[in-house]
Amino acid sequence: MAPRVLLLGGHGRVSQMMTPCFLARSWNVTSVVRTPDHTDEILALGKDQPGKLDVLVRSLDDITSDKAAQSVLDDAKPDYVVWSAGAGGKGGPERTFAIDRDAAKHFISASVRSPSITKFLMVSSQGARNSKPSWWSAEDWAMSEKWNTEKAPTYHDAKVEADQYLAALSRQRKGHFQAISLRPGALTDDKPTGMVALGKGPNFPAKGDTPRGQVAETAAALLATEEATGWIDLAGGSVPLDQAVERVCKEDCDCIEGEDVEAMIKKFPL
Repeated sequence: MAPRVLLLGGHGRVSQMMTPCFLARSWNVTSVVRTPDHTDEILALGKDQPGKLDVLVRSLDDITSDKAAQSVLDDAKPDYVVWSAGAGGKGGPERTFAIDRDAAKHFISASVRSPSITKFLMVSSQGARNSKPSWWSAEDWAMSEKWNTEKAPTYHDAKVEADQYLAALSRQRKGHFQAISLRPGALTDDKPTGMVALGKGPNFPAKGDTPRGQVAETAAALLATEEATGWIDLAGGSVPLDQAVERVCKEDCDCIEGEDVEAMIKKFPL
């Protein structure tokens, strides 16, 4: 049976590129949008695709508890959950925390506790971390810290906590569960080339422009595996996507390296 994907933040630009990528694999998609005005626009993405697409109108502003998130899961009955949502800087710091941190955590909690859900993919950011990765240069880390502390501190703090929460809870769930934090560099509207830098290592940039369409294609490719898990950095690069995904899975690549995972688990018990 084809899996059903619950796509949270369905009207976002990355989500609208993800939708046909998922449908092309004959997966069924429930796209969550905030207003019914977006319904026809989203449904048009399913034209001539083998997978089935439907729209669920829910506002993430209303997701203030695990119970509220569970009600959405109950309606959609997904196998995979994809978080590609955010406040987008609208509503000030309070709303950024409410959506990017709190609502995300409620969906993570409800999903991890749902035995029928086997995969959760969070679209995050390369800079959402607290410690310098060993494969980053000092210059790269200084630039990231400057951005995170001076330009977007609320967004950074919200994304870090959501990523840590997913990492912590997924490690405590019994049975097969793939928790993927896909962490692109600066997003662009360039056409995806299918050539990427994925994961970590001396040949993988700590920063780098990432076409939104490439994020979408990479998300679908990672979800299609039974091995991909953890924090996975993404930027434009020189390796074909399928080869990059194969390497990340084979090498069990996790860019959470350098972060205090044990502290996360203690902070966020399941």
